[in-house]
Amino acid sequence: MLSEKPIPVRERLIFALDVPTPDDARALVDCLGDSVVFYKIGLELFMAGGYWELVDWLVARGKRVFVDLKFFDVPATVGSAVRRLNGRGVTFATVHGNDAMLRAAVEAAETVQVLAVTVLTSLDRGDLDDLGFDRDPKQVVLSRAKRALEIGCAGVISSGLEAPDIRAELGPKLMVVTPGIRPIENRPVDDQKRMVDVAQAFRNGADHIVVGRPIRNADDPKAAAESIQQTIAEVFGAD
Repeated sequence: MLSEKPIPVRERLIFALDVPTPDDARALVDCLGDSVVFYKIGLELFMAGGYWELVDWLVARGKRVFVDLKFFDVPATVGSAVRRLNGRGVTFATVHGNDAMLRAAVEAAETVQVLAVTVLTSLDRGDLDDLGFDRDPKQVVLSRAKRALEIGCAGVISSGLEAPDIRAELGPKLMVVTPGIRPIENRPVDDQKRMVDVAQAFRNGADHIVVGRPIRNADDPKAAAESIQQTIAEVFGAD
């Protein structure tokens, strides 16, 4: 199941830059230094203002950027939103919608890669029942991953628990980006429900992992990031 895509080992870690303000974000990026190469920027910073200036700032410093705004709107609007990302140095963008929305995003994408959100890692079977899905998370994830591949998405957002099913059914072509990474021991109580640890995520078939709180809330964020990088290097047999 281990990814064989030609991804530099240190780019397999994506740090979720979920902080209140762009100034906080820049300070944390400076603190992390070369321990993190790839950053995900989501809704919290988008609502704070200065989002695109932060994107440009990261790109100018040689960082890779994942725009995680989970576009969900009429297909024409989703396509227009994705089109705005072309040429900005953005690597990934998420779409959380149906086939028509995904298709519009893929058709608009030129320099950005579209990732389809399958099932948020904060949801379990009970949550899906509440939303009207009479299926377990694995069934929903696999169904959405199959459609994403057929439509032409570069990859999907999937928990590490479902990654093996995606690999078994769809092979290595689809990029699998896995959030919900937590230490196996002393897991915190938070809003993540479908979790795996760093090594398990990659052994289950993930190409990238997204890590936020275990780095951001550490006493020494840079040391925490370097520890994760070391684990990833060991999993992939890198020096």
